[in-house]
Amino acid sequence: MRQSSLVVVANRLPIDDSVAPDGACEWRRSPGGLVSALHPLLRQTPATWVGWAGGTGPAPVLPDVDGVHMRTVPLSADDLRDHYEGFANATLWPLYHDAVEQPEYHRRWWEAYQRVNQRFAEATAEVADPGAVVWVQDYHLQLVPGLLRELRPDLRIGFFLHVPFPPPELFMQLPRRAELLRGMLGADLIGFQRAQAAHNFAQLATKVLGLPATDRRIGVQDRVVRIGAYPVSIDTAEMAALAARPDVTARARRLRHDLGDPERVILSLDRMDYTKGIEQRLKAYSELLASGDVKVRDTVLVQVAMPSRERVGQYQILRDRIEREVGRINGEFGRVGEPAIHYLSQPFDRAELAALYRVADVMAVTPLRDGMNLVAKEYVAARVDDTGALLLSEFAGAAAELDRAYLVNPHDLDGLKQGLLSALRAGPADAGDRMRAMRDHLHRHDIRAWARSYLSALDDTGSLLTRLSSSG
Repeated sequence: MRQSSLVVVANRLPIDDSVAPDGACEWRRSPGGLVSALHPLLRQTPATWVGWAGGTGPAPVLPDVDGVHMRTVPLSADDLRDHYEGFANATLWPLYHDAVEQPEYHRRWWEAYQRVNQRFAEATAEVADPGAVVWVQDYHLQLVPGLLRELRPDLRIGFFLHVPFPPPELFMQLPRRAELLRGMLGADLIGFQRAQAAHNFAQLATKVLGLPATDRRIGVQDRVVRIGAYPVSIDTAEMAALAARPDVTARARRLRHDLGDPERVILSLDRMDYTKGIEQRLKAYSELLASGDVKVRDTVLVQVAMPSRERVGQYQILRDRIEREVGRINGEFGRVGEPAIHYLSQPFDRAELAALYRVADVMAVTPLRDGMNLVAKEYVAARVDDTGALLLSEFAGAAAELDRAYLVNPHDLDGLKQGLLSALRAGPADAGDRMRAMRDHLHRHDIRAWARSYLSALDDTGSLLTRLSSSG
């Protein structure tokens, strides 16, 4: 069996769901940007990606992609229902996002979570070279570091949480809180999006497990586990180059024409999720239309809500509510050929997204809670002419870096309305200064800087960091 000096472990494999007739696979850009971050490194070193290929039943055998070995982990229909849709996305996801929806707790979900995490750990142990670096990703696999350390104590193990980590008073609700903490503490380095999350984790290590802890280090028996903030980013140069392409620029002009050549275009681009604040944003926009502060003839809102976890009942209910509200607003304020909201529920390819970013005079990113939100960063990177305005929730991780955005509390309806009006009415000089500052920050703190920062802290030998630096 092939073994690798670098192993990435994530819920999903980074490939298209379909394989071409000739057996070829292509890289699939993950929502968190992980594929973009690691692709240059993975091509330079013997690497394996451990993950689920999608679907249920036996794990398919997949070909290598750009020299990276794909190690598939199977999920049964019960695993998909109880581990992925259940404990991961109906227990942990809402709890970690400030319990904006009530988390559910079922013992069979926890049993499935343990079972699947054990399967991932065993697959990883099989493919890792002696002394290899293993990087485990996100809330689906919080037990893997601890399980893997039991199987392979020789490995250098990192864990990164892409979503928020909640304050102690919320996390303490979990019936299996101690087991989850111990699982994460199997890592040598635990990375979070924000320093507050590391602080929350350190407090819980002391409160629940009685361990000596600071916001940087936690003592676990004879080991020291390091923790810290490593905010994830995007491939800034790639997005800027894409947005500047002549075909993308031409597509943006056509899109604006198709929208009726309004004076201002507002864009919101979200996964269909109750954490994204879509309903609050629609209500704020509706009230601005009702008050006359925004007029349909002058301003258009484009709301893209990409399908997400459509088998989960809460998401089906949310989609129905949002579609009813869009219909109500269009029925009340729209005119023939002039809807108040252009609503789309479909995924877009990268070029079309870049064109939408170029069209948008205001990008409204107002989640109730978000680990980072890379859409905000992509919009800034795509504004190659330093125009446009970003309306950003204080509760998105990106707000700590993009502090020249128009920051709002999405729970405060009046504040949300005022923030949107400020972004719409921003003068060219002020908007340009804000955008240039945010673009400069993203060029210094791009996806490769994130990977270098994390891996240099995890990999004491520096060999992986050297490869990453030489690759780009």
